[in-house]
Amino acid sequence: MALIKSISGIRGTIGGRPGENLSPLDTVKFTAAFGSWVRDQNKGRKIVIGRDGRISGKMVSDLVVSTLSGLGLDIVDLGLSTTPTVELAVTGLGAAGGIIITASHNPKEWNALKLLNHQGEFINAEDGAIVLEKARKEDFVFATVDRLGVYSLDETWLQKHIDLVVNHPLVDKNSIQQKNYKIVLDAINSTGALFIPPLLKALGVEEVIVLNEEVSGKFAHNPEPLPENLTALSGTVQKSKADLGIAVDPDVDRLCFVCEDGSMFGEEYTLVAVADYVLARTPGNTVSNMSSTKALKEITLKHGGQYFPSAVGEVNVVRRMKETGAVIGGEGNGGIIVPDFHYGRDALIGIGLFLSALSRHKNGIKSFRTRYPDYFISKNKIELQNGIDVHAIFDKIQRKYKNQPVNTDDGLKIEFDNDWVHLRTSNTEPIIRIYAESNFETTANNIALRLMQDIKEFI
Repeated sequence: MALIKSISGIRGTIGGRPGENLSPLDTVKFTAAFGSWVRDQNKGRKIVIGRDGRISGKMVSDLVVSTLSGLGLDIVDLGLSTTPTVELAVTGLGAAGGIIITASHNPKEWNALKLLNHQGEFINAEDGAIVLEKARKEDFVFATVDRLGVYSLDETWLQKHIDLVVNHPLVDKNSIQQKNYKIVLDAINSTGALFIPPLLKALGVEEVIVLNEEVSGKFAHNPEPLPENLTALSGTVQKSKADLGIAVDPDVDRLCFVCEDGSMFGEEYTLVAVADYVLARTPGNTVSNMSSTKALKEITLKHGGQYFPSAVGEVNVVRRMKETGAVIGGEGNGGIIVPDFHYGRDALIGIGLFLSALSRHKNGIKSFRTRYPDYFISKNKIELQNGIDVHAIFDKIQRKYKNQPVNTDDGLKIEFDNDWVHLRTSNTEPIIRIYAESNFETTANNIALRLMQDIKEFI
């Protein structure tokens, strides 16, 4: 069905022909290319791996382990884990790199290799190009039998990650505990079921209801934490009279909340609320990608900082955060990056900081939401068929809207007075994403529909 090579890793559907999907042969080839690149960096021979709860996870993990061992690299396997946990473990163990086996929010037929450098961060575009070229040329040499790598299993990082969150200086366990929250979690049949309940308990939350807690990879619904996929969570929050609901994606790097009345807090406002809390205590700059709400910029200016946009993709956000010395950043899809914790989207530290902020608010989460603007982002997508020239389409659209302010750093972002629309190809799916934001839902939807009609016309 699809094999996508991007800054978000090597991602594809399981099964089918090699070169067209993430087949076992492709898994071995790209793992070998990455392992060879790691050896070239001379940062050591230890690689940390971990996987989410996908059906294909164990199969892909076994292929990765055997390939890395065949290159003479030592493997520390965290087993069922999360993306941010593997990122933390790479630096915590002084490893030379890492591989996270997850397709994040994609449906169950997908899996991926997310590739990390020795800093526990996604490899950049330049290093990624080297890895892809090594794969294309099959430029790798395997070790002799006396120099095969050593495998070890390390299941201690779940607790280590939780301890790091609880001990973060801005996470206030006492304040959270005093609220005596009742929380519903949608763990989407993946590793959030293993990590989030013990985190909540460590934060002083005693009553947790877990939906979709079997780590089977047979996702009970589309795993992207969008409102249309969270109806069961919303209903359970209301029915059980819970204080709030939490949803994460399968690899636990995205985070969103449901209010006590079953309404959505809004995934865009996860970052806004956490940033408001952090900036009030650690003044500084912020970064989010160009598809994220303008509310973050407004919050940042209110606290006396500067806001900087970046291209979409965690590696791009991280690079911009380092350039600007940002104290908080992330993406509007519920991805929180706290640099004094680590440079990666992390739902666990996001939960700790969000609950710390919420616990200081006199009333519930619905009331807490009213502290922030109520802008609306219309999120849409168009599936791409093979052979479509997206650059040519975007060029035509840019010419059509030549009288409007346009940014071409990442796809095409067009501004209409106080509104905007962002068109870009996805790093993770064969689609064009069309996001539009306005003060009014109807306006945002109309802007998005207008640009979707333009795209279809030019296709």
